[in-house]
Amino acid sequence: MSLESLRREIRAKADKEKAGFLKRYFKTGEGQYGHGDVFLGITVPENRKLAIKFHELHLDDVKELLKSRIHEERFIALEILDFKYNKGDEKEKREIYNFYLKNTKYINNWDLVDVSAPCIVGAYLFKNKDKKVLYNLAKSSNIWEKRMAIVSTFYFIKNNGFKDTLKISEILLNDSHDLIHKAVGWMLREVGKRDEKELERFLIKHHKNMPRTTLRYAIERFPKEKRLKYLRGEI
Repeated sequence: MSLESLRREIRAKADKEKAGFLKRYFKTGEGQYGHGDVFLGITVPENRKLAIKFHELHLDDVKELLKSRIHEERFIALEILDFKYNKGDEKEKREIYNFYLKNTKYINNWDLVDVSAPCIVGAYLFKNKDKKVLYNLAKSSNIWEKRMAIVSTFYFIKNNGFKDTLKISEILLNDSHDLIHKAVGWMLREVGKRDEKELERFLIKHHKNMPRTTLRYAIERFPKEKRLKYLRGEI
């Protein structure tokens, strides 16, 4: 299976109407976070089918796909990386992890981060005591690297590890971007699904100073009365 064959199949699935919707949904207008991103209008399930079909694509070709201006091509490249990582031995997992971190500039929208960071960065670092790379990403000037830092910890959360999520959340609490507010709130909510007391300890300390969006995401599963107390600052 060649890169040229994959690109032919990608273009055969293009849908102008869906592309117009996706351009608006992913904020591609002047000055918006997705400015310049090109969409063909292919659904996520179709992208995933193509990634599975072409999962044996050489890593050099995956990089070419990842460098594309076309959003779906970058998404498929990351899905192929996810597949390769899950099926790989330890050497291959390390290679894909390093490849990922060397190419973060191409992982430049929230869905691209969310579909790949937990499965590759989170999965690799879960067994690694040194999580320094996540803290470096959290302190980056790049919004997508900051989102990688917090969303990667979703893998830890699924395995009942909350420490790094909470520490990185503290680093990002004062970030100005709404997409970081949402990501942090989402991860805090996931912590709460597994350990509500752990989440509440964090919220009691920070809820009065965290962005409203982050707080609303974090407390989404609480009973209404408790949610209102947090929102009013009555806890």
